[in-house]
Amino acid sequence: MKKFAGLAAVLLLSGCAHTTKQAMHWGYSGNEGPERWSEISPEFAICSSGKNQSPIDLANFIKADLKPLAIDYQAAGNEILNNGHAIQINSAPGSKFSLDGHTYELKQYHFHAPSENLINGKSYPMEAHLVHADNDGNLAVIAVMFEEGKENQSIAQAWSKMPTQVGEKNALTPSVAAEGILPLKRRYYRFNGSLTTPPCSEGVLWLVMKDPVTVSKSQIEEFEHTMHHPNNRPVQAVNARAVMR
Repeated sequence: MKKFAGLAAVLLLSGCAHTTKQAMHWGYSGNEGPERWSEISPEFAICSSGKNQSPIDLANFIKADLKPLAIDYQAAGNEILNNGHAIQINSAPGSKFSLDGHTYELKQYHFHAPSENLINGKSYPMEAHLVHADNDGNLAVIAVMFEEGKENQSIAQAWSKMPTQVGEKNALTPSVAAEGILPLKRRYYRFNGSLTTPPCSEGVLWLVMKDPVTVSKSQIEEFEHTMHHPNNRPVQAVNARAVMR
């Protein structure tokens, strides 16, 4: 786990769980698309050889005694950036959640359209991944599905400063609270998975909220217009993993 913890620390200190070496270009279509990620670099080999890859179609659930998530988020989203693969909000220290005796601090959260994970075969127009790390560098992702409906105020605040150019970033003043993109009920599914982008490292704890949150049609369209392309990795084989509910 130390090797993975070191990788996680590098990814998070870089400000993005989506970037490694700048020379390793990858994308969502063509020769740089998900089907070819493992060929781009030896460091990405697990993207095709891994047995615990994300995202997945969450189905065939196993009933389990899942403990409540003790979430303690602050208004700490202080920067929004466009890294070419996603729109990402970086979080200042202080927001965290606890589970199974571990405390995970929120590092950043980013968005995909359409959703990467499916729930019983259903795709959603947008999905957020809130990326956390514990003191050993182990990663946990809280995933939130969005469906079209009422405008989301936290998204509106962030989108007002959304960078349109790749590599551009803007300060968020006042800071955005990640609490605003979480559902009121904190029921969740749990499974073991990976990063959904290169290097596709495994050992990531996934907690997918059961209840979606609404965003307006215009908020979804603004994100899609800025990205210029879908940024979702296709679902991966579940293999022998248990998806708990």
